[in-house]
Formats: sequence, C-alpha cells, structure tokens
Amino acid sequence: MTVSAGVAAGHPATAEAGAGILADGGSAADAAVAAALASCVAETVMTGLLGGGHAIYFDAASGTTRNLDCFCAVPGLGAPARRAELLHMDVPFGAELVHYAVGPASCAVPGVPAGLHALWEAHGRLPWASLVEPALRLARDGVAMPPAHVSCLEMLEPVMTLREGARIYAPGGRLLHTGELLRQPGLVPALDLLAAEGAASAYTGAIAASLLDLLKERGGLLTADDLGAYEPVWSEPTETSWLGLRFQSRDGLSGVPGTLARLPPLRELSPAARVVAFAEALDGSPGPETHTTNLVTVDADGNACVLTTSLGLGSGDWLPGLDLHLNSMLGEVDLLLGPLEPGDRMASMMAPSVVLDEAGLVLALGAAGGTRLRSALVAVAAGILDEGLEPQAAVDRGRVHPAGELVNAEPGVDEAGLALLEAAGRTVRRWPERHHYFGGVSALGRAGTAADPRRSGAVRIPAAG
Repeated sequence: MTVSAGVAAGHPATAEAGAGILADGGSAADAAVAAALASCVAETVMTGLLGGGHAIYFDAASGTTRNLDCFCAVPGLGAPARRAELLHMDVPFGAELVHYAVGPASCAVPGVPAGLHALWEAHGRLPWASLVEPALRLARDGVAMPPAHVSCLEMLEPVMTLREGARIYAPGGRLLHTGELLRQPGLVPALDLLAAEGAASAYTGAIAASLLDLLKERGGLLTADDLGAYEPVWSEPTETSWLGLRFQSRDGLSGVPGTLARLPPLRELSPAARVVAFAEALDGSPGPETHTTNLVTVDADGNACVLTTSLGLGSGDWLPGLDLHLNSMLGEVDLLLGPLEPGDRMASMMAPSVVLDEAGLVLALGAAGGTRLRSALVAVAAGILDEGLEPQAAVDRGRVHPAGELVNAEPGVDEAGLALLEAAGRTVRRWPERHHYFGGVSALGRAGTAADPRRSGAVRIPAAG
C-alpha cells in the first residue's frame, strides 16, 4: 500500500494550488513551492513571503530524507550593534492575554524565498515561473476568507490593522467577515518580481531594495549584508524509533523526538489513562506563541514534502506597493536563545515530519501552532499510528495541551482522564469549543488524508491527467 498523491494544507486555495501543479506533472517539491506561494496570498494572517520556515523532503527513489532550514536569521551584519526598539502589546488569545513585541525592529532576515528556491532547485521539475502562477491568480482575483482565518484576524486585529494593514484587513473601517474577499493588490507586482527575478529578488533584487528602504526609514536592524549572506541549510533529520517505525523530524525547540520517547504505547491503555500518559509526555517548558501554517504534498512517484512557515505575529509593517508583511521574529523572545550574533539562525519549534517503514513512506505530517505545535502533531501521529484512527478522525478529535500545571482541553477529551489530572493537582481549563489555539495539522498517509478544521484546512487530490 502506498501514499496517494495529494496536498493537505491550511486553506482550500493553498491546497488547490499544489494539486494543480501535481496534475501538471510537478513533483512534491514543485507542489510545495506553489502551495507555499499561494499561502503567502491566501493565508497572510498566518504566514508570508518575508517569514521563515522548515521543510522535510522524502525522496522515494533513493529512500533518503533531508531537512531544510529556511528559518529567519539574526540581522546586523556590517552595521554597529544597537538595541532594537520594539512596540509591545497584549493580544487576547482564547482565554489568555499574550504579550507580543512587534514593529520594524522586530524583523529578522527572511528565509522563505530562499527555502522555496532550494526545494525547487533540488527536487523540482517544472519551470519556476509556472510555480508562481497559481499565487498570482489568487492575488489578482482576491481570495475568500474562511471562518478560522477570520477568527484569527479578530484576535490579531491590533497588529493586522497597524499602518498599511488597515486597508487590507479592515477595508471601510471594518474587519473582513467570513466569505469576503481578501484583496492585496500589491502582491501582484511582488509575485511578478519573484517570477522574473527568482528568489534573489528578496535578497539582492527589487523586493530587497524595497525592504531595506522601508527599514532604513522606520528604524529596522536588517542590512544589505544580512540579505546577501543568507543561505538555506540542508541537513540530516533526527530519527526516532517509534512503534517499530522510523519517525524522522527535527529536534531543537520542537521537542518531538523526546516526547515520542516518553510516550508509552497508547493502544493498550484505557481512554482515561491515555489522557494522563499524553499530558505527562508533553510536560515541559512553554515555547513561543507564533502564528504558522503547514502544508504536505505527495506526488505520484511517492516523494513527499512537508513545509511549515511563519511570520511570527508580523511586525505591523507592509512594503509599499507590494503588500508584503514583515516578520516579527526578533520580538519572539523565546526564539532568542543564548548570545546570538548577526547571521546566526534563530531557533524554532517547527517539526515537519515523515514516518517510514521497510516499504517506504507511511505518513507525512506537520503542524502549525507555536507552543501547541508539538502537542497537536504528536496527538495526531499517535492517533493514526498507535490508536488506529482514520487520519481525519485523529485530526478532528479533542486535544490536550499542558502548560505547566495548567492543562488545556478541548471538548471530547475523556472526562475521566481529566479528573485524574485534577486529582493529581493539575488545573484543567475546559475550552467550550474546538479552537485554533490547539494548532493545525496537515497529513497524508497510507491510511488516508487529513486537514485541520481549526485552521479551515483542506485536502485536494490532483485531477487525473
């Protein structure tokens, strides 16, 4: 049994862009590039071209897997060191007020354009310009806002309506509603530049020039030397033996390999004991509250790509005439680990993953959600591979996310298990409904496909040629 070709992503338009490329004979990498560019139009509440990301690519012919780090880097090369002047604000996130730091000085060196080019250069088949075209169509026509993205926009209104953002997300003085078109006309020339100049446009070309001009005017830290020096990095994945399978991902802040090692087999436990075991395996220090999106592609040859990208929260600044939102990674204090120097790569919780057995690919999956990314990804992987759930059922079921002594729980989590946690001294916060707080998972596997309703996700299968 093999994994069927398809795309799972955080927005129907993103998934459709990738599936169209697969139908045209593109590889999993081609589809991932096209879908990611489409997400930079359709999912700009979650991600954008000037953000950072991580990918994993499984090559079916050779049976090899590689990680790709295209996350953001610390700026400041070729310039005197100076302290970032950040704009601080509290944003309501579900039942919590979360502190954020944004503004032009929060913008780190973007990695998404270079990462997409690296995927295409290593594993692509179709011309670069053809991979940009689906995103261009979305930018020309506008794209409907799905319910989960509207919910996130309402939460992030203080940042998303700063400066140029008010025109995009609150035209006429009112936030966009479900089904209304998100129009970002500046993305048309931005994508035209990307099609003509390639990813270099964001580092040495016209997009780079616009970025540097804006940051010089507004007090950012990014320099031309930073952009010129940036390179994506290929590496070997971290492999964990789990349930007799090879689980390949990345470590670092993701914490996924360690969580899998602590998680006992769940299929032999009662539903209540599963809740307790899962919460205990996930216990650990909280990480950053970033806003991300994730996509998974598999082509007809069995190659697979999982790509997770983010702007952080976004700085609240958009490139004039190009509608490109700057990232805010330097405002994510939990990503600034240790004494970082200009040029150093920032840490990330992202964990795009593939699972293999002797016959090849079993499952490709990834998650969005900052601190909740790990709990969402491990819960879905365990649901599919350990508990035997259909992929969509594993994604849909209620999730648990521990944050210190507090355990957050969605509806549907076993009440006897939550009572055991409370008896052990934990505080359980029962959320009234399924919520995008609990992350967003995309998955393609032998057992089926899944996209997360918490992010209005979608799966698309390429049309037969």
